[in-house]
Amino acid sequence: MNKLNEKIALCVMSGGMDSTLSAYMMKNDGYKIIAVHFNYDQRTQTKELECFHKICNNLEVEEKYILDLDFFKQLGASALTDKSIEVPTGGIEEGIPITYVPFRNGIFLSMSAAIAEKEGAEAISIGVVEEDSSGYPDCRESYIKSMEQSINLGTKDETNIKIHMPLVNLKKSQIVQKAIELEVPLELTWSCYKSEKLACGVCDSCRLRLNGFKIAGVTDPIEYE
Repeated sequence: MNKLNEKIALCVMSGGMDSTLSAYMMKNDGYKIIAVHFNYDQRTQTKELECFHKICNNLEVEEKYILDLDFFKQLGASALTDKSIEVPTGGIEEGIPITYVPFRNGIFLSMSAAIAEKEGAEAISIGVVEEDSSGYPDCRESYIKSMEQSINLGTKDETNIKIHMPLVNLKKSQIVQKAIELEVPLELTWSCYKSEKLACGVCDSCRLRLNGFKIAGVTDPIEYE
């Protein structure tokens, strides 16, 4: 707890539906939100940053960090950061997809921990989803819990950070329903891996999102090609 006895949560916010809902849930739980966004040379970087700013305005976030990580482009190995690799559009496949960015969440959480310690935050929020996700290993609940332990071992003794992952066991349709219940502005969020103008509707992320809205019986408010 900081000097003013405020509960502070550092919320990792991509501009997507999951991390946005997670941030709104933290605010509803009484936390002051500090937002952090990562530009990592992903294909839809400009659109995601635009969405992040709009969501922060809606959430009335007073303090935010925008960090530029240019090494992901050099690393490559993912269709999100290497434009020579096509984003798959043929449907969700078994195993770890080519859109997986090596250890992205681990890197994001490490940097978030540094900010959280500096700001006196007691919580980090991340919108990982294990059950209904694209099979990314760094979205697993067991991994995030182990990361929480490592963060607390590697920071000052008085630092005690809990990583909140409120969506980890939800299906995408449940995420849609919860977002509507909390009046989250889903029209400000972006999920598409390919396009920054109109969502493609056929990449893995669009398919998951659209299917979630379909099962929830709700129309997705963003526009698709």
